[in-house]
Amino acid sequence: MKYHLLSLLLFFTMTTSAQLTPYEKSGKKETATYDEVIAHYKLLAKTYPQARLLSYGNTDFGKPLHLLVLSEEKNFDPAAIRKANKRVLLINNGIHPGEPEGIDASMMLARDLLHEKKLPKDVVICIVPVYNIDGIFNRSGTSRANQNGPVAYGFRGNSKNYDLNRDFIKTDSQNSKGFQEIFNTWQPEIFVDTHTSNGADYQYIMTLIPTQKDKLHPVLSEYMTRTMLPYLYAEMKKSGFEMIPYVNSIEETPDAGITGFLESPRYSTGYTTLHNTIGFMPETHMLKEYEQRVASTYRLLEIYINLVQRDTKQIGDNKRKADESVAGQSKFSLEWKLNKQRFTEIEFKGYTSNKKPSEVSGLERLYYDRSAPYTKKIKEWNTFEPAVEIEKPLAYVISQAWDKVIELLKLNRVKLYRLQEDVLIPVESYYIGDFKTMSKPFEGHYLHSGVQLKTVTQDRQFYKGDYLVYTDQAVNRYILETLEPQATDSFFNWNFFDSILGMKEHFSAYVFEDTAAELLKADPSMKKKLEDARAADPEFGKNADAQLDFVYKNSDYYEKTHSRYPIARLTTDTKLQLK
Repeated sequence: MKYHLLSLLLFFTMTTSAQLTPYEKSGKKETATYDEVIAHYKLLAKTYPQARLLSYGNTDFGKPLHLLVLSEEKNFDPAAIRKANKRVLLINNGIHPGEPEGIDASMMLARDLLHEKKLPKDVVICIVPVYNIDGIFNRSGTSRANQNGPVAYGFRGNSKNYDLNRDFIKTDSQNSKGFQEIFNTWQPEIFVDTHTSNGADYQYIMTLIPTQKDKLHPVLSEYMTRTMLPYLYAEMKKSGFEMIPYVNSIEETPDAGITGFLESPRYSTGYTTLHNTIGFMPETHMLKEYEQRVASTYRLLEIYINLVQRDTKQIGDNKRKADESVAGQSKFSLEWKLNKQRFTEIEFKGYTSNKKPSEVSGLERLYYDRSAPYTKKIKEWNTFEPAVEIEKPLAYVISQAWDKVIELLKLNRVKLYRLQEDVLIPVESYYIGDFKTMSKPFEGHYLHSGVQLKTVTQDRQFYKGDYLVYTDQAVNRYILETLEPQATDSFFNWNFFDSILGMKEHFSAYVFEDTAAELLKADPSMKKKLEDARAADPEFGKNADAQLDFVYKNSDYYEKTHSRYPIARLTTDTKLQLK
């Protein structure tokens, strides 16, 4: 019996000790490694029946993406959780592993909620322990040159050197696929993605990027701006971690004012907006002590949990209303612009900035004087207006050849139907006209922008197995902002369809000269088009090759698919055999 009691005591001591995080054991100077993070969560899941550690797919690093689920009622079935009208809060950590506060804060928070029996009744908490697993293994203490601790940390890029917070639409990484599977399986109402800032020096430990209010559905925006944000700011101030909007300075220092951050769908909170989920990106200040940054993140996550539990019914009702509204919405905004005339004034606690000679170059350099703090009003511009809007079609028709597009639509809960026969369909087709392309690659792509389109109504042949996507869905924003080429982060702009921009056939001039002459004789209207073009552009009139090409492109010899956007818009109800 004595030996048995001693064994129990030893086991209890080991278990309690094991529950301390590496961050705590290091005197709050170090952040956990990947193996330490997963071991911590595995032990929590083994110790407490209210916790379960799940894995989703694989990452570019060859390890699965994990998800810790905390459920007070021990319910770990997402469908059953929705049926029970519970809210889901999703916390994502380590998308940039060099910004690890959320990793350490979440480890302690999960343990404390379980150990102290403080799990909320109506909120299921989902935690991605480390999103960029690749990056957390690439560990050093120097990759973030401006950051004050911890001792060592991960790297921003993943194994393919992608910034995963630019990959939520293009999905070049397996990490992104895994995240989208998690997100669309659990369908959170509230999402938090933990980060560390770069930029100006100021007095605040924590800054906050909420989903841009004007891009969010009005029902959700109203609740976020009038209820959530005031509560978050007030509670953080009470806790000793006064918070400010993310300091996105319009000039070198914040004194001249800041703007809201316009997160397009390539970013995590821009992506979640497409699904009517309210998203937040807390950014702790890089120059503050690491212990302060972790503590402020811990406290902010606690406040989110309290708020979602308090407002569980309202949050659920708002999400349902937004989903229903978007399914019936007819006009959608594809691009946004800042209204530079509208601003508010906010109180800002900064440090006086000045210039002094650089010890490196001898020239003038900026510095902030922490011995000269100030509190004053600065301007905040945070009103964005639609720059491009479009009426949705009845449906989109997509050839089965575009398998990555189909895969991503399915991953994002888009309902697709398949044609059961070959059929000629009257549709609207886009022809890509002018567009701009980056001169250097961005995240592995030569990103397009400024797309100009020509819309043509025509009959197009589609085949058995091709897809129809009707626009009566709660995920309409995802559908339109990926499939409409003009949208900032459309699949077209991310180069999914660049192959359609190149011609596959052409002509030999010495042969086509005779063919073109016969075409002009047989078609007076084409001849007049050519004459008009010469009259309008004298340089064109001097260019024989350009004139021959003009005839070619206005003849039946020219391929009809050149620069034709491969996804068609169905605008009238057409009887089709679908499955």
